[in-house]
Order: sequence, then structure tokens, then C-alpha cells
Amino acid sequence: MLKHGSTQSKVLENLWIARNLVDYPPNVELDRDTDLAKGDVGAIERARDWAENVVAPMAEVWEVERRFAAEAFQSAGQNNLTGLLVPSEDGGEQISVIGLARVLEEIAAVDFSVAFSLVCHNNLAGAVGRRAEGSLREKVLPGLVNGTSLGAFLLTEPNVGSDAAAITVTATQDGEQWVLNGEKAWATNGTDADVLSVYAQTDSSLGHRGIATFLVDANAPGILKTPGYQMLGGHGLGANSILFDNCHVPAESLFVPTGEGFRAAMEGIDLARVLVGAMCCGMLRTALTTASSYVRQRLAFGGRLADLQGVRFKLADVSTDLEASRLLTYRAARTFQEGRDAAVEAAHAKKFSTRVTESGIASCMQVMGANGARRDHPLPRHLAASRLTHYVDGATEIQDVVISRSLLD
Repeated sequence: MLKHGSTQSKVLENLWIARNLVDYPPNVELDRDTDLAKGDVGAIERARDWAENVVAPMAEVWEVERRFAAEAFQSAGQNNLTGLLVPSEDGGEQISVIGLARVLEEIAAVDFSVAFSLVCHNNLAGAVGRRAEGSLREKVLPGLVNGTSLGAFLLTEPNVGSDAAAITVTATQDGEQWVLNGEKAWATNGTDADVLSVYAQTDSSLGHRGIATFLVDANAPGILKTPGYQMLGGHGLGANSILFDNCHVPAESLFVPTGEGFRAAMEGIDLARVLVGAMCCGMLRTALTTASSYVRQRLAFGGRLADLQGVRFKLADVSTDLEASRLLTYRAARTFQEGRDAAVEAAHAKKFSTRVTESGIASCMQVMGANGARRDHPLPRHLAASRLTHYVDGATEIQDVVISRSLLD
């Protein structure tokens, strides 16, 4: 009998995985229909078709031209993908957390930038649907839901990242108006945004309790949008800096009052981390299927690359990491959906998924040789995006803080 964990046992395990992975069409579809709420399946199928038919032909164009994926967002609204967290009575669809994760996995399998851009917009639309009232709601919500207005969250600043309580953009009350001053950074959708959700300090003596949130017309006087950042990838995000220079906004622009802004910012962070995990699963899934298809067809040394043990075992490891990422991610999504605290599970999912996605995509490119670096398939674009996932919605070190605190404090 083989001893569990022995070298021979490990070899046989890899052989079994590799044989199923390479000799047969890989099973890369999640079968989680029992977890989906009514209406989720339609949104998932719609997202998959939209990503394949609209996003895929343009994804490399947006990256090469280093610009926001404007055509994708315009089309997303037409395909009912911009109100996924808004109730039907307000024109949205309000799918489940697991349903949203599945939607984003399908889109990120084609392009991470578009998926992340859409989830940032949908999160804002959902927040407006839950919180905004009166004329502010009537003014802002319809455009966000139907996709005629693009939304952006503005929390991060040039010198403030994970320590969100330290923001320095100020909001000063002046009669019936508020005056905004300061600079926000890393604003996803920022280059083309129409509606800005701005986190600002109204009273620095109160610390994080002085933070409030404002919904602002992105084209209002006193607002300057910088050009999009030049990055190693992810240009479809339209990430930039946005400056406020004595920007006067009406009193009704106050969205989340002083004392509640910081809590509102933190409320969505755990879900955001889960969704990054789902997007990583999509990218790694594409890398694995692309590499598996390639090595089945590529001939070398008198046979298929797929018949070389080194190739088979490398892909077997990627397959294991993908399955583990899915288990962590969708367990956290289920916990969140059930209304339970998912902070630690979300941290595990994001930390693990981002790490293995970057290394897994690199492994898939490696078995493809020099052809792995060609841009006529999405792996180079996914590799660049996978590096960005380590930073968004809390860096890897922040996940370590959350996890270690649960263990040791």
C-alpha cells in the first residue's frame, strides 16, 4: 500500500489529474446551480455570451490603445448588465451574491478590466438603490441602472491606500452647498465617469467618524480628471486621478452622512474581495483551457507536448489550484449571501486566488513556450491583470492582517 504523501503517491495523484485534464476535454464549468437564486442563470448566460461576442473582439484593442473600454460599458447597459444589484422595481435585476460572482467569473475569463469596471459600477448603482432618497435618487439612479451614466467610487488618495480612515480630501459646508478640495487616486472608471461617489473628511477632529460620502456630477466645475494611468496592464479600467479645486456641490449631494461614510466604505470590502477571487478563477480557467488545448496539438520530440510528464504535471498543479480557488471563493460568497460575517473567508479567498492565478497563468504560458507570450490569445493580458489583483480591494498584506488577527488576537 502506498503511504499517503509519499513521492510515489504524489506522482500517481498527478498522473490521475493530468490524464483527466489533458486526454479529455477539461471540465472547467462550475456546477453550482443549486446555489443560484431565481434569475441568476439568465444573467450568467447573458454575461457569458456578451463577453464572448462583444468584449473578446475588442479586449486587446483597449489594451494596445491604453484606454477605457467605453464600447463595453455602452453595450453592457443594452444587455442589462449595469443594474445587477438594483431591485426590479427600480429597473434592475438584483441577482444573488453567488450569481454576481459567477457573472464576473464569466466576464473576467475574457477580460479582467471589463469585469472589474462593471462590478465597481454595479456596486455604486446598488448602493444608490439602497440608500439614496428623494431628488438625489431620482436624478442619479435611472442612469446608473440603464447604463447611460458610468459610476466611480473615489476612496483612495495619492498617499492613502489601505488606511482609508486617513483620507484628506475635505468637504466644507458653505450655506446650502458643500465645497470639495483635494485629490483622489486609482479611480476605476474615472477617465469616463459621469457620477462620482466621493469619500471626504468633513471634520478632521473626528477622525474616521468625520467621513461622509457625496454623489457628484463628474463634469461639475472644479473637477479635473487626469488621463488614464499608464500601467503594465488593465488599461480598460480607465483608472486615473481626480482633483477637486473648490468644487461646489448642492446640499442634496450628501449621500452618506458624517459618521457613516467610513462604515459604508468598509461594508462592501469583504464582498469586493470575494468577487476579485471569482474574477481570478475566470482568468485562470482561460489560461488552463488555452494551454491544455495547445499542448494536445503541439508536436515535439516525436509526440504531443501533452504526453510529456513535465507538461502534464505542471498543468495538473494549475488545475488543483483552480479548484482550490473556487472552493475558497464560493464558500466565502455563500457565507456572505447567508448574511454571516465573511471577513476571514473573503481574505483567504482573495489572498490564495490572486497568488495562484498569477503563478498559474505563468505556468500555462511556460508550457506553450514562446507562443505563450504572443498577444493573439489572452494569456499575456491576463498575466498583467493578475498582478493588479494583488493590490485592488486591499493588498495581500491586508489579507494577512485579517487572517492573523482571527488566529492570534
